[in-house]
Amino acid sequence: MKTAKLLVMCAALIAFTATGLAYGVTSGEKVKLSGLITSRTGEDMTVKTADMGKVVVVLTEDTKIEQPKGLFKVRNSKMEVTALVPGLSVEIEGIGDPQGRVTANKVKFSKESLKVANQIQAGLTPTQQEVTANQTAIGENKAAIASNQQQIAANQEQNQQEIKEVNQRFSNLSDYDTKGTVTLYYPVGASALDQKQKTELSELAQKTSGLKGYLVQVAGYTDSSGNPAFNQELSQERAENVISYLQQTGKIPLLHIVAPGAMGETDPAASNESAQGRAENRRVELLLPRRQEVTGTESTTP
Repeated sequence: MKTAKLLVMCAALIAFTATGLAYGVTSGEKVKLSGLITSRTGEDMTVKTADMGKVVVVLTEDTKIEQPKGLFKVRNSKMEVTALVPGLSVEIEGIGDPQGRVTANKVKFSKESLKVANQIQAGLTPTQQEVTANQTAIGENKAAIASNQQQIAANQEQNQQEIKEVNQRFSNLSDYDTKGTVTLYYPVGASALDQKQKTELSELAQKTSGLKGYLVQVAGYTDSSGNPAFNQELSQERAENVISYLQQTGKIPLLHIVAPGAMGETDPAASNESAQGRAENRRVELLLPRRQEVTGTESTTP
């Protein structure tokens, strides 16, 4: 029920702000905002808010990434910047810079919101049962939706297109082109990298040299053997081992890695009915997308 509610809120947020222009802040201004991540390029990401429109947020090595925990949400768990994927609902505290962007001091998101974002990345949608159970929550938002009816109606076609784009896999967004792909395959139950896999990852890392505005997307998968909880954990281990190698050996900063991460047995590459199909599903997929507008303007540093 919470998952379905968050998906509805994400869609409504995009609908309310689809035509918003990028919001510029004053240099040195303290800013607090909440919204939905719609794109990310390394240390820069765009966040859509209900009241400020589009805001460009800059991530740094000092940015704290946190997830509230505990019964009253008064404590926080430290999270990696790799979790900041399109479709994630976030709360941000930061300072305006001379370019009208917000340099983030702190980014917070809930466990439920991360689950929804990962579902979006995997191309999943809530079940009909979840949608039905969420009718009450939808009703609670009627007043807010009604106040925006005129804007929604005027921009319906554009809103629907943007919602569709957010629900696509990140690598397929139209403003990115793919500079490299790698798929690593694993034996049953394995998550450690072998020498062949390390060589493939090193070759991918070399392709980032001189690139500007790039990301490495990492997603781990399993076959359908075993129970779902085990598969989720195994796919997470596979993705985390790849990320560690890219960071430590490939020298790719975490700011340039985005990881929907644990996909479990979702989105199979082949049928799980055969041994060959299951072998194809035990994998980690890596994509190296880069914003098209930076084409031809490569930096001289990674």
